[in-house]
Order: sequence, then structure tokens, then C-alpha cells
Amino acid sequence: MTKTLNLHALALGALMTCAAAAQAGEVEVLHWWTAGGEAKAAAALKATLQAKGHTWKDFAVAGGGGDSAMTVLKSRVVSGNAPAAAQIKGPSLQEWAREGVLANMDDVAKAEKWDESLPKVVSDIMKYKGNYIAAPVNVHRVNWLWANPEAFKKAGAKVPTNWDEFFVAAEALKKAGITPVAHGGQNWQDFTTFEAVALGVGGVEFYKKALVQLDPATLNSPTMENVLSTFKKVKSYTDKNAPGRDWNLATAMVIKGEAGMQIMGDWAKGEFIAAGKAPGKDFVCAPAPGTAKSFTFNVDSFALFKLKNDANVKAQKDLATAIMSPEFQELFNLNKGSIPVRLGMKMDKFDDCAKTSSADFVATAKTGALVPSIAHGMAVPSAAEGAIKDAVSQFWNTDKMTPKDAMAKIVAAAKTK
Repeated sequence: MTKTLNLHALALGALMTCAAAAQAGEVEVLHWWTAGGEAKAAAALKATLQAKGHTWKDFAVAGGGGDSAMTVLKSRVVSGNAPAAAQIKGPSLQEWAREGVLANMDDVAKAEKWDESLPKVVSDIMKYKGNYIAAPVNVHRVNWLWANPEAFKKAGAKVPTNWDEFFVAAEALKKAGITPVAHGGQNWQDFTTFEAVALGVGGVEFYKKALVQLDPATLNSPTMENVLSTFKKVKSYTDKNAPGRDWNLATAMVIKGEAGMQIMGDWAKGEFIAAGKAPGKDFVCAPAPGTAKSFTFNVDSFALFKLKNDANVKAQKDLATAIMSPEFQELFNLNKGSIPVRLGMKMDKFDDCAKTSSADFVATAKTGALVPSIAHGMAVPSAAEGAIKDAVSQFWNTDKMTPKDAMAKIVAAAKTK
């Protein structure tokens, strides 16, 4: 009798193990989080999925802006071998959804109350024809200026709040033998600087008309000419080794005190933290000059592709649930330098930069000064964004090109479909 019961128990245990194994799937995730703070954040998501018994297949493609990753993704999807999830955001989500390759995640979203947990401006981006097709991970503020206080002290300069002060500080840093502006000469980094100048010089309404609505008259206005002149002046305070430099290497220059400032989104903070630096003491985070009451947002999200294998579909849904869980939102964003996209999150574990960012995110959503970052794929379709990006970088890199020449190229680029 005992022997028979033991055999039954063994058989039941084996069945349960098989059932668990049947539920365990593989989740392949395409992302470009390969730098210090980003890599730690990706590792946190991997650990969350492994804890549920799933296998994580890392599909990391280096390159800060994700352009290389998108090229690889297109070839995979075309060949019928899509990953479970891929880092896609903004209007590109709608472009992929129109191809009919993304999965409907409404059952997860309803169970987890996503509509109540997200600002409408964000949830609308995550949907196609009213259905969730992506899960948001965070909110990045793009219009930040990072500064090394020791470098500023050495130069006898103060952290600038407008563009006139910026150039005074840059001149002082230059005289002190410090590279004023750490920059990586890649087109998305040029464009990040450009949109910060556009917002700081032109203001919110100008930014919306020029870089969200792509209004030809605004793109060809005297204000845009002023923006381009200011933008080109910034270049004169970068170093000769800037072309081709990755963004995190530019951040490292500020961390080491080799450079005084960098204009970059708050993913840069993850690099400072990973290097053991403390905000307010070892580095300063301030809104980019002239942009204190506005907020350019970049929301990272994972598009979820249609899968055939049931176990992998279950793993994919567990991934979506994990991404939006309060525990993961906190852990991920503490590592990434961003803030939770989920509303009502406690911010007590976050530093002063994140607390400022979170408060400004809420405030600007109410005033209408919360605007999508064109440089980071949140504002316009990818074809127009790419063409404008190229025109802006061409102006940055061509000494003889005038602002008026650049404006003509930008107006033409904005018509790209």
C-alpha cells in the first residue's frame, strides 16, 4: 500500500514537473541596452522572467539610437522569425502594428489595469486601433544638462539656465583647459542637442509647430534661423575627437572632469551612478538652457510580436506583466536613470534628479509643456525623422552651410513620407 502511494506520489510529482516545464517558455528580447546602467536594468528584467521559470534569450544589438537593431529586426520579421519582444517606441509602434505582426495584449492590460496606471498620452502611444500592442517601461526626460561641479569650480563658472549663460560658461571652461561640451558626433546625438536648443530658444509652442507638426512656415522662420545659429555655436565648444564617439564615452568625459557639460537624456545619469557618483555632489543635473518649465519625453517600450508556440506566448504575457509591475518599474528605473511610467509610484528611493523629473513630468502634462522628443522617435514618423536628422547633422558638420541653407533642407526633409 505504502509502496503504491509512493509510486502515485512520484507519478504526480513527475506530472507536475512536466506541467511546469510545459508552461515554461522562451522569451527572446531585442534591445540595445548594452552600456553600464542600461545593462544592469536589462539584467533585472531577465532575472524577473527567469524567476518565473522561463528562459531568457538576449538579443542585444549595440548602438545607442537603436538604428542597427531595427535593421536586424526587419530581416527577422520578414523571414517569419520574430522575437517575443523588441524595443520599439513612438510612431514606429503604429507602423509595425499596421503590418499585422504585433500581438493583442488587452487581456494582460485589463487584468493589470494599465489604463488606470498610465497617463493617457502614454497609453495612446501603446495602442493600435484601441488595443494594446506594447508595454511601456519608463519615461526619460531628454532635455537635461549634465555638469561636473569641480570643472565649473576650476573655471569659476556657474551652471547655465539660458543659452547666453551657456556660452559664458563654455568660454570660461575653455580658458581653464577643460573641454566645455562633451559630445558624440553621431546623428542622433546631434539631433538631441538640436531639439534642446529649439525648445530653449524657441519655446514650447514653436517646438510643437516646428518639430511635432512639421509646419513649413515655422521651419522656415527667423526663430528657426536663430535656433540653427545657436546650435552651430555649440559645436565650437566640442573637441576634435567628438565624431563617432558613443554617448556613454561622452558622459565619461564629464564624470572624469575632462569635460564640463553634456546635453543628453537622463539615461546619462545611469552612467554616473554606475561610476559611484552622487547627484548634487559629484554631478549636477539641470534642465537644458531655457527649458526649465518644459519636458521632452522619451518612453521606452517593448512591442510584442505574434508568436505560435503556446508556452512562448505565456512567457511573453509574463514579460508584459513583469514590465508594468511596480516592483520592476522601481528596480529598472533606479538602474536606468529614468522614472517610472506607472502613475502613483513611490519616489522615496529615487534621487533628487529623478524626483525633479517626476514632478516636472506631472506638472508639464497639466500645462501642455510635455512634448515628445523628435530626436528619440516619439514625435514624427521614422522616415521624416531620419531625413530631418540627416539635414541637421549635415549642417552641424559642414562649415560653409548657412542656417538658411539648413532650413531649406529641413523643410524638404519634413515632407518625407
